[in-house]
Formats: sequence, structure tokens, C-alpha cells
Amino acid sequence: MDLCDENYALMMELAPGLRALEGTYLSRLEGSMDLYLEVLEQTPYTSLIHLAYYFSHEAGQRPDPDATLRVYYDSNQVEVLDLRQRALPLERGIDSPSLDQKWKANLFLSKWLSFCILQGHSFGPDQEIDRKLVNYQ
Repeated sequence: MDLCDENYALMMELAPGLRALEGTYLSRLEGSMDLYLEVLEQTPYTSLIHLAYYFSHEAGQRPDPDATLRVYYDSNQVEVLDLRQRALPLERGIDSPSLDQKWKANLFLSKWLSFCILQGHSFGPDQEIDRKLVNYQ
């Protein structure tokens, strides 16, 4: 299965009602990191979302991994627009990422989404939080 298609299926499992969500959501489970989902934009055929764990640091909370994703409902795909994390060495600062870089980012996203689902994370309308509670850096 193509990674973008696979990531779409995983995203729909993680957030089945994503198309109707607006705002910031928190999935909190005993014994695992809190997972945050922020819906940045909803259009008839796409959603722009931000997905992250936030770790506490001296300077506040920092996201890692930190992903900005575009979900395409008409083609059932997820595109990684930006991915910042420390586990996978990805080159930064390139306006046109290579196919290899895109593949690595999509592979990382697939593994991360699978891990989140395996842990039991999910998002629904009852998990919306006030975005001021997250100290975005």
C-alpha cells in the first residue's frame, strides 16, 4: 500500500471524525505521552492539521515529533508538509524535498501513527481543549 494511502487509513483510525473537528484536541492515556491534534484549516476536500507530543523543557514545552499534515479526503491520502523530530535525520531548509526525504517523512509518520493507535490514542469531539493550555514554541 502506498504510504500516503496507508497514512490516510491510520489517520482515520486515530481521528475518525476528523472532517468535522475544529480546534485543539488532547488524547491522554495512562502511562504514555499526551498526544495533541490541532485542526488548522478545514475545506470541503482537505484538512490541515498539526500533530505533536509536547515534552517539558526548561524553556517550556517543546513538540517532538511535530508534524503538519494535509489530509485529502477526495484521494484518501495524507501529505507530510512539515516534520520536525529527532529520531530520523532529515535534511532541513530545502524548499523542494527529494523523493527520498518525502518517503522517509511518510515512513516515519506511518510508524508514529501506528504506534499511537497501538497505545490506544484517539481523537473525538469530546476531547477538545483550550489551545492556550499548550505552550507552543
